Amino acid sequence: MDITPFLKLMVDKGASDLFFSVGAPPCIKIEGKLAAVGQTSLKPEQLSEIAASLMNDQQRKEFEATMELNMALSVEGTGRFRVNMFRQRGHIAIVVRYLKGVIPSIEELHLPLILQTLIMELRGLILVVGSTGSGKSTTLASMIDYRNEHYRGHILTIEDPIEFIYEHKKSIVDQREVGIDTLNFDNALKNAMREAPDVILIGEIRDRNTMKHAIAYAETGHLCLSTLHANNANQTMDRIINFFPEDAKLQILQDLALNLRAIISLRLIPGINSVRVPAVEILINSPYISDLIEKGKIDEIKEAMERGREQGMQTFDQALFDLYKQGKISKENAIKYADSKNNVGLKIRLSEDKPHSGGEDLTIQPDDV
Repeated sequence: MDITPFLKLMVDKGASDLFFSVGAPPCIKIEGKLAAVGQTSLKPEQLSEIAASLMNDQQRKEFEATMELNMALSVEGTGRFRVNMFRQRGHIAIVVRYLKGVIPSIEELHLPLILQTLIMELRGLILVVGSTGSGKSTTLASMIDYRNEHYRGHILTIEDPIEFIYEHKKSIVDQREVGIDTLNFDNALKNAMREAPDVILIGEIRDRNTMKHAIAYAETGHLCLSTLHANNANQTMDRIINFFPEDAKLQILQDLALNLRAIISLRLIPGINSVRVPAVEILINSPYISDLIEKGKIDEIKEAMERGREQGMQTFDQALFDLYKQGKISKENAIKYADSKNNVGLKIRLSEDKPHSGGEDLTIQPDDV
């Protein structure tokens, strides 16, 4: 079974993901919604055939040993894709993510322009968080490309696999793919500082060791960026803290208070015109936020963010209310995707209940001449 026609269909339809699973027809995801491609359910031998056609000998050995595989796939005339293979119910399953060749700008993604300021920082840790498919990788790519266009330096990325290809613009951009350019994540992380980068992008923080490296890079004067699976800034802080044993938590809070620069949280919300729009929560490590982190008062961070709009901060609920007021999302979706449905619902009701004209003509006429 040839995967190429399905990849071309993804590109033609603007799909983000392609799914192959035994017992179901192939499916593509467009604007967050799943659609079947045909009606014929896939058989185990078809999945095995597709997998065999995609893997080289080294990848085949890795998949047989771990039953998991991440790889990049380039198809001439079609595009680049990220492929994840795994096993479920004893059979192979495959998920393919389309990697758009052109890196969109921060403006084109309708992201807050404070991201342009953050990416030009000289040092610190910036985390982009959200659920799968929320736009973390694309947001990071737009930020890296902005710096690449405006600052002379060395940008180093460590990815599994490489998702976006950067051109050398004002900066030199070296991209290392795990399994191709480096044996494993750990080796690449250990050697990163010897490669004299100004900016280090880590594809994803998945464990304590990677988190320790990210903080160490920030401590030693580098700007470090990465992604994490979390829903918002508070959950991100909790996840980071829980990477570490109890006796190390005070130290990690101090490290974050000193070195965290920002947490950018993303959600893609169905828009009025059926195209999803980003709702963005932004935590910036101001002196007050730093003090809260050091004291472990994570539950007080959201209130501080709500009061920090002049510094560029905003919560999800503020972002959702703004999108509703701008006519980009419906009232129902603003409430549905909110952290506090009651608060957003109340804000919307209050905004709708403001006194308004009943339609009478209240124009002040000039004096008769």
